[in-house]
Amino acid sequence: MRYINKRFLIENISVTNLAKKFNTPIYCYSYKKLKTNITSFKHNFRSFNPLICFAVKSNTNVNLLREIRKLGYGADVVSIGELMKALKAGFNPKKIVFSGVGKTSNELNYAINKNILLINAESKSEIIEIEKIAKSKKKYVNIGIRLNPNTDAKTLTQISTGKKENKFGVTEKPFFELVKHTKKSKYINLKCLSVHIGSQIVNNQPYEKMLKIVDRIIKKVNHKFEFIDLGGGMGISYNNKIKKLNYKKYSAAVKNFLKNHKSKIIFEPGRSIIGNTGILISKIIYIKKNKDKDFIILDAAMNDLMRPALYGVNHRIIPAIKKSKKSKKTYEFVGPICESTDKFLTLKNFQKLNEKDLIIICDVGAYGMSLSSNYNVRPKPIEILIKGSKISIIKKRQKLIDLI
Repeated sequence: MRYINKRFLIENISVTNLAKKFNTPIYCYSYKKLKTNITSFKHNFRSFNPLICFAVKSNTNVNLLREIRKLGYGADVVSIGELMKALKAGFNPKKIVFSGVGKTSNELNYAINKNILLINAESKSEIIEIEKIAKSKKKYVNIGIRLNPNTDAKTLTQISTGKKENKFGVTEKPFFELVKHTKKSKYINLKCLSVHIGSQIVNNQPYEKMLKIVDRIIKKVNHKFEFIDLGGGMGISYNNKIKKLNYKKYSAAVKNFLKNHKSKIIFEPGRSIIGNTGILISKIIYIKKNKDKDFIILDAAMNDLMRPALYGVNHRIIPAIKKSKKSKKTYEFVGPICESTDKFLTLKNFQKLNEKDLIIICDVGAYGMSLSSNYNVRPKPIEILIKGSKISIIKKRQKLIDLI
């Protein structure tokens, strides 16, 4: 993704040409960037060869999932729908991990029938339900138990999942009790200790603290875990002020942890694999001029990209065509939805914009389309994958008639 002759290209394709051909808004992904991220992640942790299971919740497009599977990854799922998509994309069931706090009997039954690698249980009630289903099928089911390590991930409150006040996993005392319970079971094989402390983590310290807690608990519990699932949460840089997680430091910490434990590590990255591969191309419908700032009203809205409204976070916005003239006014980029939170970013010293100009919202590959909705009866955008000079429609734009 770069500018050539002041025009923004995703691989070899001009954004302006895409807008002319498909209209806007458009979700557009770079295959080259996706492949680079996948191989880079593998390379950074190659010393202990983890099982890497892509977090399907971050992007559920089945065509992108196929590309990720072809490059050797497994899948981390949190619902029957995600599991079905992973299987449709061709993931080996023995490389699929099912997580989540509220798996229904129907979901557990389906997962057990598909012989997936692991079900990461999060409560005694869930384990009892798994036992009941396994007994009815006369099956031996592999599970993990998710530990809540009471570790602050130093991230947004809304995506922190490893503190004792969060709903995820079980704390130390119940964890020991559940290990004892599973040892008595005729239908459950406890294979994994699972932990996941949050998302968009860019500080290595929480991971290092988490590993120390897991190390202490394994030594105390007296059970050999075949797998240690360390979850995901590795953060990316959404702007120049934020650096992505230091993989080298994290890899060294895990390698040090493994000196005392002969377990296979599982990672569940999502954002770090897909986040910076995607852009959202949008057209300016109107410019509403005010005294203090101008509202740049886009044809993309919070239903297309929910993260700014949901979390109060910013995605970089850049022009499709660079111009030298700067605006003296502050620009607030907003959508057409009837909510005051339907805004993306406020910027000063942006280039001067006109109605019908194209802008690009960056780094939307993760939790972009997967969080999108039909709010205000708005059809979801088209999704396109670029491979060099090849354009592939990987999901058609929804038709308004299908929503009426």
